[in-house]
Amino acid sequence: MTEPRTILVTGGNRGIGLASAQLLADQGHRVAVTSRNAEPFDDRILSIACDQTDPEAIDAAFETIDSELGSVEVLIANAGITRDQLLLRMSDEDFSDVVDTNLTGSYRMARRAARAMLRARWGRLIFVSSVVGLLGSAGQVNYAASKAGLVGMARSMARELGSRNITANVVSPGPVDTEMFASLTEEQQTAITDQVPLGRVAQPTEIAATIAFLASDSAAYITGAVIPIDGGLGMGH
Repeated sequence: MTEPRTILVTGGNRGIGLASAQLLADQGHRVAVTSRNAEPFDDRILSIACDQTDPEAIDAAFETIDSELGSVEVLIANAGITRDQLLLRMSDEDFSDVVDTNLTGSYRMARRAARAMLRARWGRLIFVSSVVGLLGSAGQVNYAASKAGLVGMARSMARELGSRNITANVVSPGPVDTEMFASLTEEQQTAITDQVPLGRVAQPTEIAATIAFLASDSAAYITGAVIPIDGGLGMGH
């Protein structure tokens, strides 16, 4: 049985983040989630409003978690946004906002979480990327760049922090049955699903199960890994 840990899930109020937070709470961990609004949704989970593009908001969120649950031992960097647009129509703001939230925001969270992990000589950094980070996706130059960046960042952290018993890994989901996927047209959903060898999209709980494994003691010798959970969509990448 994995020892109960203090776990922070960013973007934990819906989709993959919500499924992960609830699964980890089911396993007996102390779980906090950050999102842009802090509406409580589960009395086992501490919900905190935090914009991860704001370093002061991040510090405040960690101080709240420290005082209520203890120092963060596992970070699941899941929060992200999309601003899809074709390259020639994409504005600088569309590009920079997505990179600042998805990549730089995850860096800020990891940097803040690493302080206590280094003191404790134990930690788990888990980054939620996407199959499009390596496969590419028309209309998602900004999103794909931000998600690809997580791989290089996590692997650098794995090398830098490994001697202190801190692992850094990436999960790379394919299409998942979330609000983001539901917002696509029926034709878009069908076109995506048709590319998946397993012929379906994932449920958020299927992504959460791998995240929970990486957070556990069973994954102690896994670091710098990119784990695809994409029904075979990204094979060869």
